Amino acid sequence: MHLHHGGILMYEEVPMVEMDGMNLVETRAILRYIAAKYDLYGRTPKEQAWIDMYAEGLKDLSDMVKFLPLSLPGEKEMNLQYILERATTRFFPVYEKALRDRGQDFLVGDRQSWTDVQLLEVIFMVEECKPKVLSGFPLLQEFKARISSIPTINKFLQPGSQRKPPLDEDSTEVVKNIFKFEHGMSLKNMGTIIAEH
Repeated sequence: MHLHHGGILMYEEVPMVEMDGMNLVETRAILRYIAAKYDLYGRTPKEQAWIDMYAEGLKDLSDMVKFLPLSLPGEKEMNLQYILERATTRFFPVYEKALRDRGQDFLVGDRQSWTDVQLLEVIFMVEECKPKVLSGFPLLQEFKARISSIPTINKFLQPGSQRKPPLDEDSTEVVKNIFKFEHGMSLKNMGTIIAEH
């Protein structure tokens, strides 16, 4: 049975995760469900609000990095500089301040949440664009080392794990062919697709 025709996909699109007898759709709903199920979604509504706010900012930054390989050839370097500027002046300062102000090992509360894992992933994504991007953020450097050493996360970061590498040239061409982009995408403020080419 095809998912599309079988009524399995609520909005006829992926991602979809089968869990606890449900077909969960929509990335944020999936992440929140898993976080709540495994006690990674805060203890109070206030903690959950902080987690959601941090997660939404991290999504903005990760989307910019994910779309970078699909940039129009003449815009790729400009988009990279924009991402690095936003990461170091808008996003990373927020997380550095949160760690400093709270004096805790984690972004929210006194235990790990899904936003800590998401921040670690976004740090890796931006470092793949510029390896020393955290040089001005000592608390984020400590955070990266601390979260990376959690046994389950450390195992996931080892070579051969399910962690996906950034898009290489061949993968980029496959994506462009699937979505019928001849040259790439033109991005407005690295957040909104304004034209497909």
